[in-house]
Amino acid sequence: MLEVDDLRVELDADAGLVRAIAGLTLSLSRGETFALVGESGCGKSMTALALMRLLPENGRFAGGAVRLDGQDLLALPEGQMRDVRGGRISMIFQEPSTSLNPVMRVGDQIVEAIEAHTELRGAAARAKAVDWLKRVGIPDPQRRIDDYPFRLSGGQKQRVMIAIALAAEPEYLIADEPTTALDVTIEAQILELIRDLQRERRLGVLLITHDLAVVSGMAHRVALMYAGQIIEVAPAAEFFARPKHPYARLLLQALPDAARRGQPLAAIAGTVPPLWLEFTGCRFWPRCDKAMGHCASTLPELTEEGPQHQVRCLLYSQPGEALPRPPAVAKDLPPVPPGKCDPLLDVRDLRVRFPLNTPLFWRGAKHFDAVDGVSYQLHASRTLALVGESGCGKTTSGKAIVQLLRRQAQISGQAMFEGQDLFRLHGPALVQARRSIQIIFQDPFASLNPRMRVADVLEEGLIALRPELDAGQRRERLHALVDQVGLRRDALQRWPHEFSGGQRQRIAIARALAVEPRLIVCDEPTSALDVSVQAQILNLLRELQREQGLAYLFITHNIGVVEYIADDIAVMRAGRVVEQGPCADVLSQPRESYTKDLLGAVPRLSISSR
Repeated sequence: MLEVDDLRVELDADAGLVRAIAGLTLSLSRGETFALVGESGCGKSMTALALMRLLPENGRFAGGAVRLDGQDLLALPEGQMRDVRGGRISMIFQEPSTSLNPVMRVGDQIVEAIEAHTELRGAAARAKAVDWLKRVGIPDPQRRIDDYPFRLSGGQKQRVMIAIALAAEPEYLIADEPTTALDVTIEAQILELIRDLQRERRLGVLLITHDLAVVSGMAHRVALMYAGQIIEVAPAAEFFARPKHPYARLLLQALPDAARRGQPLAAIAGTVPPLWLEFTGCRFWPRCDKAMGHCASTLPELTEEGPQHQVRCLLYSQPGEALPRPPAVAKDLPPVPPGKCDPLLDVRDLRVRFPLNTPLFWRGAKHFDAVDGVSYQLHASRTLALVGESGCGKTTSGKAIVQLLRRQAQISGQAMFEGQDLFRLHGPALVQARRSIQIIFQDPFASLNPRMRVADVLEEGLIALRPELDAGQRRERLHALVDQVGLRRDALQRWPHEFSGGQRQRIAIARALAVEPRLIVCDEPTSALDVSVQAQILNLLRELQREQGLAYLFITHNIGVVEYIADDIAVMRAGRVVEQGPCADVLSQPRESYTKDLLGAVPRLSISSR
């Protein structure tokens, strides 16, 4: 058994002493899946790093113990801990772009893990690496094993990260958002692989995720974390059927689906409080819809409220009169009918061709057609969702529209935007188009400059594309932006590395909104966000669309989000659109077998779980 007893982790920061983990206690048995869920910044990923003894340089253990079969890992010398790390306990990191070595072939990185923790060497280790690439769904693994990470899509990099973690067949697996960047078919494949390993090797899995549908299908037990503490623990079926903490109830109400289309999602106001504060009461009470007068001054304890069901809430131990709360005001907005006027964006026979590894000026050079004859239309105030498996050309199509591939690929076809072909614009006309069309990138870590503060990241676009704004107007715009995406204003003076993955994605969304575009290419904009923040962002995107007439090209693998926000849908496979039409029609009555398979792989919560 892997046991965590009263674990406390502290970080030295400019703002003061950050208590990232405050008295965490949990246990994980062989063959069990224990899910840890909660908002970005609540301490989930820090918990994973603490169990692996991979704290950042400014972090330290302030107390507690981590025991593996009775042996305290915090007391082991680093040399012995290296044998445990990767051999007995392995980890899938949240961001594969920063976890994979950019100057090593992916096969070498898998072989490195195999040779470090097993008896296999040389050709045998390479054959094992090819087998793992095949098992996690990498196409043509014999060829892709010699690729560098930059040649892989975001989802493919995540699959390589999973292969590295599982290659040594560990006893315990810490999976930090293991399926965030994966489409639903590969997600189902990876989850089934983990289930198979559990059956074969009694693999214990600590699953850290914000996808509650995955949790309901995978987990035996669930722990809900908030601001460095566990606030509810229960068997998975009990947690989803009868959640007790107000925070858990709000999370389940924030999930997007077709039933909530046209209605605002139940987003939780505010953000996780900064962990350098000295808490004198419940950490959730400022955001709680059930808060009582004594919640601000009384520390709640984790108490038993049913068989194996523990809750940290005064509603059960010290009930009282609820504080008055202003009613949430949010009006339902009717769907926008299909446009009868000319489309805002009209893409015709779009082709994007990349050269493969060939000598310069070599006649007959080989090419790869990432996008092969794609056509679609997008009207103002409407959302077109591009869905499909990782590597099918969704992101490439979006980047081509935003003019980010001019020097990397051969682009043909037309992309008519307000009567102008985007592929033929240059100079001032191209600058004006960039103001009207923005993009939210899939990987917020790679797309934010690590040497610029958040204020500079957001202001850069305003200076370049909105020169009519003076310094005071830009400052007001920055304050409005961080308020819109649910960040505190002190975030403007911080650096990107000081934020969690979900918080960085909010910064990326704010940057895209800064210049007030007319069309936004949203490349997996909510993939790194937890449920409550996803609800905030979807509500925000929806309100901006109705108020400003924004159009969204929404690239995603989250079918629940598609059901909620998309008006039209185009299903892509191998660079082509295989089916498109109104969202409700395609999702309810798909005609193509590929679309049926895609929808059949979507993990869902049962109605009773809501």
